[in-house]
Amino acid sequence: MLTALFATSASAATKSEPTVTVIPQPVKISVEKGTFPLKPSTPVVLGFDDEKMDCAIDFLNNVVEPMTGSKLKVTGNKPRKGAINIQQDTSLGEEAYRLEVSRKGIDITASSSHGVFYAFQTLRQLFPVELLKSGNAESVEVPAVSIEDEPTLPYRGVLFDVCRHFFTVDQVKEVIDIAAMHKMNRLHWHLTDDQGWRIEIKKYPKLTEIGSVREDSQKVGSPSYAREMEGKPYGPYFYTQDEIRDIVKYAADRFVTVVPEIEMPGHAVAALTAYPELGCTGEQYRVRTIWGISKEVACPGKESTFRFWEDVLAEVIDLFPSEYIHIGGDECPRVAWEKCPACQARIKAEGLQNEDELQSYFNHRIEKFLHEHGRRMIGWDEILKGGVSPTATIMSWRGSKGGIAAAKAGNTVIMTPNTHCYLDYRQGRDVEQEPPFGDYNPKHRIYLPLDKVYELDPYDQLTPDERKYVIGVQGNLWTEHVATPEVAEYMLLPRIVAIAEVGWNYYGKDFDRFIDNMPRMFRLYDVYGYRYATSYWRDNGMSLPQPND
Repeated sequence: MLTALFATSASAATKSEPTVTVIPQPVKISVEKGTFPLKPSTPVVLGFDDEKMDCAIDFLNNVVEPMTGSKLKVTGNKPRKGAINIQQDTSLGEEAYRLEVSRKGIDITASSSHGVFYAFQTLRQLFPVELLKSGNAESVEVPAVSIEDEPTLPYRGVLFDVCRHFFTVDQVKEVIDIAAMHKMNRLHWHLTDDQGWRIEIKKYPKLTEIGSVREDSQKVGSPSYAREMEGKPYGPYFYTQDEIRDIVKYAADRFVTVVPEIEMPGHAVAALTAYPELGCTGEQYRVRTIWGISKEVACPGKESTFRFWEDVLAEVIDLFPSEYIHIGGDECPRVAWEKCPACQARIKAEGLQNEDELQSYFNHRIEKFLHEHGRRMIGWDEILKGGVSPTATIMSWRGSKGGIAAAKAGNTVIMTPNTHCYLDYRQGRDVEQEPPFGDYNPKHRIYLPLDKVYELDPYDQLTPDERKYVIGVQGNLWTEHVATPEVAEYMLLPRIVAIAEVGWNYYGKDFDRFIDNMPRMFRLYDVYGYRYATSYWRDNGMSLPQPND
């Protein structure tokens, strides 16, 4: 099931006109006649530089060297024939680029190294797939094209949950590589939850000593009501601060910003287990061993609770340069607060109407702390309940309703509705051929096929003026039932590609063209050993793509 279905052809490149396929689809693309012969001696002429241009050039050479056996050399700054000429146009957006390939050379124009990097990502898709790991090509024929390209939305992300199941540093880096390949620029890293605390916090060592271990784990594919367990401890699993810095730099070198999520005040049982005084009762909590929602949440009635989260966030801010910090805020039952004298005293002292406004009070205080440290807050759409500040960014997951309401109110929004963006849901009708998913209702098989993902409309029901508040889209890979990197890749590909294209070229969406282009991308995935699903083709009675498609 998880083995890639198409072997990469080892045949030599021919002089025939190559197929031109680029995903996400560029805003403008025209295919010209002829090819440019890229050789080991082809120079890179750098007409401008910035602090991250070396990262873009390194990426290009990491693609070219396996084809030709040598790296391209950077020389000179004035355009010349037979070279890869990189020039600056400051009128272009940060991620925009122009790419012209002709018989005379390759010309790239961008305002920054970010745009150059995306031009190189496009260029990789133009190279003959069969040569990407040949190592001895004397000449690589690059098809002549003219491309003008820039993204529709500035935030294009993938969420990776490492709490329910943990993934190594290298496995996280692989998700970053997949995101960058498709011109996605955010990794939303879900680092804390009821089932595990995965980030080292120096001031609170018990968070990882205790909170990164659970006594048992619900079986993959088992619904919560069944309570089928693995019968063994899970952990300790967490990332040291040095490992986090390494991942953040790795992502930055690929023009991906890592957005950390530190869940509060709900989904915090791992933290409460390490420091029981954070809860309303101070009882001995246990890191949650099953999936679902816990009624055990942090206590906003105590000042010590705020000191704890601010201390944690201070270290998080030091580790992550991201403008945005995600605080979760979702699925926070109020039962404990209703019975807690400290919470009720807080409600009375602050003139709050109810427990919904108590969570809003909590969110406002956390956001104030983040603002004081030059950061912005993202929360799931539940933070709208009880009132939210106009500066908070809303991540809409319970469908698009919350995002629509937030945009109409003037809050910035990232659309990630579970109806289109939850990539842990099955993508094929045949449950026997798909990785297991623990449906809460056994009669309802949660099913999210590729075409449904592509239908994502981040602007649904919004006026042209309201659309400006939608800043992004995101695919979410929750890992309750995703325990290995092979399954993670399979669940991401190709559905994350559909979300990437919606975010990059919303106004150029064309599903038939997208489907026609995907087989060549599968060949590219084969080169890098990525697993991917062909469920859409099978479910719709279509011939599975062949290597030479």
